[in-house]
Amino acid sequence: MAVADFFDAKLFLEASITLVVIMDPPGTVPVFLSLVGRKPPAVRARAARQAVLVSLLVISLFAIAGQAILAYLGIGVPALQGAGGLLLLLIALDLLTGRGATSEPNVVEDVNVALVPLGTPLLAGPGAIAATIVFVRQAAGHVGAYVALACAIVAVHIVIYACMRFSGVVIRLIKESGITLLAKIAGLLLAAIAVELVANSVKGFIDGG
Repeated sequence: MAVADFFDAKLFLEASITLVVIMDPPGTVPVFLSLVGRKPPAVRARAARQAVLVSLLVISLFAIAGQAILAYLGIGVPALQGAGGLLLLLIALDLLTGRGATSEPNVVEDVNVALVPLGTPLLAGPGAIAATIVFVRQAAGHVGAYVALACAIVAVHIVIYACMRFSGVVIRLIKESGITLLAKIAGLLLAAIAVELVANSVKGFIDGG
């Protein structure tokens, strides 16, 4: 039996590179710090772990049953893009206006931040979900391709976790004022990503119609 029958290295590299570009592990650090940078190290570590687990769960779910879920609900990728864009826009406005920046940390807030917007739609967003569904189609029933795709998804999430988990080094360098500045920059970037998602959603609806 060929090696590709057990592990498709080409698909692994293609999926890993694509997901890294879409999910942008280094780019998540400013947003992560703007949301939990003022919290204790243990809380930051827990938020990073929860966000990655949520993202991994969502991506895995759509890899396994994404096409069936979307077909059953009658939802297309443009709808996912529009919903994700609107949600990110709300988070971006909070970061830009500074609302909640000085609130005291609490367990509920930490969990919510890990779930939304970190876990989804920032990490497991419409782009990553759509790309995963495309790669599942590309696997076309080959076991080696499925194994490679699973390994790629896990590897990318390990990289994301490492970037967020060790963001404390960045905090020690930029201090409190730097976190505030990062929050504004992250808000601007998130707003731009949100607008792009909504624009792609509209374009998708027009092309589909």
